[in-house]
Amino acid sequence: MSYHVLIVDDDPAICKLLSKVMISNEMDPLVVNSGAAALDLIARQSSTLDMILMDITLGDMEGFDVIQTIRRNGVTTPVIIISGRNEDYDFMYGLSLGADDYVTKPFRPQILGAKVKALIRRSKSFSQENNQQISCGPFLCDTATMRFYKSNVELNLSEKERSLLLLFVRHPQQVFTKDMIYEQIWGNLIAVDDNAIMVYINRLRSKIEDNARTPQHIITIRGVGYRFVP
Repeated sequence: MSYHVLIVDDDPAICKLLSKVMISNEMDPLVVNSGAAALDLIARQSSTLDMILMDITLGDMEGFDVIQTIRRNGVTTPVIIISGRNEDYDFMYGLSLGADDYVTKPFRPQILGAKVKALIRRSKSFSQENNQQISCGPFLCDTATMRFYKSNVELNLSEKERSLLLLFVRHPQQVFTKDMIYEQIWGNLIAVDDNAIMVYINRLRSKIEDNARTPQHIITIRGVGYRFVP
């Protein structure tokens, strides 16, 4: 099966390179050159897209704005930011908006291809699980559709947030170190530092806690990691 990858970049040379990388990995690239075009295509074809490769500096808007809009609209397609900006702020901000990884230019084509494949496989593995509902306190997860609910209200979660919450509801009360979370959620191909993991934990808290400043479900175990209390 061929995967469909949307490339959003206003540099023709980068678009050509990214397209070659995707084709060499037996994936079908779709290319748009502006944020508006990306939003239009995603609105019409999000169900057919397996990955989005997003530049940040676009002619009409920032890629950050595109990511924020599609996540608000409930689009959970994995997103990898590919940018010439390598400041820590941009990296952390992109993750906080719901991006799944951040790759700086210039990049190694082989590594990028491997990252895209690994992220798509993780995303697809959710939909291949047996149809079952996992109930954990006020939380309910339908593993067939990967839809999450709290007190019967559906939660709007990104791909990584869903992965985290699924890990937690499957193992309530278990303490997870950051290394354990890194291994379970990101695997070995993507380097993620402690701050990035903290960003995702905070994003998930903001969506499932009554008050993210005094969390009752995702508890920090200082010097160790996190414990999920349903």
